[in-house]
Amino acid sequence: MPADNLQNLCAETREKLKSAISIMETFLNEYALPQLVAEQDEETNHFYKGFLSDLRHLLTFSEVSFEKLGIVQRRPNFDAEFAEKELYHVYHRCVNSFFYPKNESYSEDGRYAYTGQDAIRFRKKPIRPARDVIMDITKIYEELRDDLNYYESDYLTERRMQAERKHA
Repeated sequence: MPADNLQNLCAETREKLKSAISIMETFLNEYALPQLVAEQDEETNHFYKGFLSDLRHLLTFSEVSFEKLGIVQRRPNFDAEFAEKELYHVYHRCVNSFFYPKNESYSEDGRYAYTGQDAIRFRKKPIRPARDVIMDITKIYEELRDDLNYYESDYLTERRMQAERKHA
């Protein structure tokens, strides 16, 4: 990818992460387990513990990637290899953490992706603010997934081929 396009992709990715971070931080600063669990049953408690854990992990991964993309942009000489590595990490840490949360409090149902309906399905019906935070960041992570699709597999394949050429 030409350096100008790569620089633009880094800047756009960083801005999208900034938006997602802001939404998640606001939610996590306002809500803790006691505010989310009105009913004291074990299943609801377990659901929200997993939900909050996944959201905190996603926030952390997104913040780290945001900072590293900032480093990419601030360097006096643009380092394309470092930029591509960081975009790869955004895809594999942030995008995958969003779409495949460890505790599976929600998941993406691809059957709804093209119907105009929400493709995110919750394992248990969440309270409105918990639902809203996920729905608000879904579009951002969908865009990141589309923008960075190349980094799902092609990036590593290209790196392996470069390594093989060096050793040949």
